[in-house]
Amino acid sequence: MLLHRGRRAWQDWRVTALPTGEQIEQRLRALYGRCEVEPPDSVASYYDSARGYYGPEEAGEESGRFGVALASRAGQVYGVGDDEISFPLQSLSKIFAYGLALADWGRERVLERVGVEPSGDAYHSITFDERNHRPFNPMVNAGALVTSDLVKGSSPEEKLERILTMLRLFAGNDELDVDRETFRDELRNADGNRAVAYLMRDRKMIDGDVEGILGLYLQQCSVHVTCRDLAVMAATLANGCVNPVTGEQVLPLPRVRDVLSVLYTCGMYDAAGQWAYDVGVPAKSGVSGGILAAIPGKGGIGVYSPGLDSYGNSARGIKVCREMSENLGLHVFAAEAEDAMLGAAAPSIAS
Repeated sequence: MLLHRGRRAWQDWRVTALPTGEQIEQRLRALYGRCEVEPPDSVASYYDSARGYYGPEEAGEESGRFGVALASRAGQVYGVGDDEISFPLQSLSKIFAYGLALADWGRERVLERVGVEPSGDAYHSITFDERNHRPFNPMVNAGALVTSDLVKGSSPEEKLERILTMLRLFAGNDELDVDRETFRDELRNADGNRAVAYLMRDRKMIDGDVEGILGLYLQQCSVHVTCRDLAVMAATLANGCVNPVTGEQVLPLPRVRDVLSVLYTCGMYDAAGQWAYDVGVPAKSGVSGGILAAIPGKGGIGVYSPGLDSYGNSARGIKVCREMSENLGLHVFAAEAEDAMLGAAAPSIAS
């Protein structure tokens, strides 16, 4: 009985010791201020659907765009900076098409078509898992084309509507939609993805209408979100795919582990190993400058800053997530004593 009371008192202490909303906002603003100045030479390029990649010397006001948002399991969303500026999902959309394909077909059927191994190559590389005759994973472009094709539907239009529904459920935002200008620009500059798709059809990795598959994939990439949307989407993944704002179950619970596992090992392009070592949470980036990070059982982070490092990840976004992981003990292998978000530890930077 005494032991039970002691445990209960400890649990009560931990609950009352959790930071208030005002404290979270203060810490978020302080974090934003520390990360606002990009480290020298950290930005290698920017990406725009119409222009493609271009160097930092050609950047204009986009170099100053920076937003950070945090969503809790309780459904509270906090943001700072450019947290309501919209931008294309780009590769971030791969998460949700993959989750939908898993829900439609189950993990074994999907594994027959696309693997779960890190490729070690850039996301747009024309390389395949030759041993198993499939793309390495669903987070590289080749694998994403396959998973988009796997989404059930009698036409590309029906498949797109199902993907849009999935995105809206994850974000709790019914207004998410394809930005037609972004899609037209992406389609105009899609020769690389087109080549990959036709090569995969030649090798019997996909079948059907290549242009239809490509159009579907590029439309999902052209959906615009804010980093507040990303934070809620990340928190939904972290919460067993129950949206913490709407309370809706978005994906079947058995599929959540599959998605988070692939994000942990393959989500950050060919820097995924370093990310897992340094930051240690499931995450995905996109060339528009977004990063989504899911902290299992705790919440989600969304960051937007379009300056990209040499791997194609947001330079400021990497800095934000690394600092949050270090200061709050968010790494999936951190001990409870290091956990300053739900555990007993204090943040290493309290401001």
